[in-house]
Amino acid sequence: MIHSIRISCLKNNLSRVRNFVEGALKQHSISPIDINLMVLAVDELCANLIIHSHKCNPKEDIEVSVSRKDNQFVFEIKDESAPSFDLLSYKEPDMKQIIAEKRSGGIGLILVKKIMDEIQYERNGSANICRVSKRLAT
Repeated sequence: MIHSIRISCLKNNLSRVRNFVEGALKQHSISPIDINLMVLAVDELCANLIIHSHKCNPKEDIEVSVSRKDNQFVFEIKDESAPSFDLLSYKEPDMKQIIAEKRSGGIGLILVKKIMDEIQYERNGSANICRVSKRLAT
C-alpha cells in the first residue's frame, strides 16, 4: 500500500509531513524508535527541500509517499525545481570541524545517511525524485 501527501513549501507544513509519516508507519508493527528515526530522516530531507530549493515559496509544493515491500520501507519525495543539490555526491563534513566552528546546521544529511539504508536520486523531466529506504529486521 502506498500512502502519499502533497504540501505547499512552507516550514510549518513539516509537522504535517511528520504526522503523515508517523501515521503511515504506525499501521505496521514497528518500534517507536524506528518510527521516530524514519520520521526524522524524512523531515530533514523535506526541510532541506522547502528551505533551500523552494525558499519557502507557498506556491510550490512537494509530494511525500511511503510504501512497504516485505520488511523494507521506501519514502519518495518529489518536487519540481531546478536541480540545485547533488545529494548522491554529498560528502559528510568533519564533525570535529562543525563543532569547532559552532555551526548550527550541516548535520541533517549526516543523520539521513546514518538512519536510512539507501538513498537514490533521479531526475524525471522537471521532477526531482529522492528515494530513501530502510530495511527492518523481521
